Amino acid sequence: MAETQTDAERRRVLIAEDEALIRLDLAEMLAEEGYEVVGEAGDGETAVKLAEELKPDLVILDIKMPIMDGLAAAERIAGARIAPVIILTAFSQRDLVERARAAGAMAYLVKPFQKSDLVPAVEIALSRYSELAALEAEVAGLTDRLEIRKTVERAKGALMTTYGMTEPQAFKWIQRTAMDHRLTMKEVAERILAETAGGEVAQPTA
Repeated sequence: MAETQTDAERRRVLIAEDEALIRLDLAEMLAEEGYEVVGEAGDGETAVKLAEELKPDLVILDIKMPIMDGLAAAERIAGARIAPVIILTAFSQRDLVERARAAGAMAYLVKPFQKSDLVPAVEIALSRYSELAALEAEVAGLTDRLEIRKTVERAKGALMTTYGMTEPQAFKWIQRTAMDHRLTMKEVAERILAETAGGEVAQPTA
């Protein structure tokens, strides 16, 4: 998917992984796909400091790292709204995925992974982060944001099931429809859910 990087400015990525070989592999894969690796760290504490200094577009964190683990670092980085986070986890750590989500991770990768696994995870994390920013811009209160996010997630699912859209396409359709009709995203999402439940939803246009 290197072509996606030529249409917009290159995404800047920070990698934090205590195993140098995995870090090297990650950096090479990202570079081959058109991403720019702007920093590397071997522990979570350094990763947080680099994230604060470099303000990357994305941070990839291994769970098991010295000084500060990836989950704690993810909490700090995501909590400060610095950048979306992808968590690296081994097969034996899959029980930690929910904790990773709670820490603010937008996606995760299970080791060992291929380039074909990495790129979709990066794009999902970037897409979900931009969705979150858009939803947060719509309302100020945390409770309202959570409610809107749940409603929009269900509406995205309805569009994906009914029309075979990808997750980013479904969100963009909701966002664009809201702007075109001067509605909130929650109002558009509620209409989608009502119409899909009744089997009367209009075919979305591209």
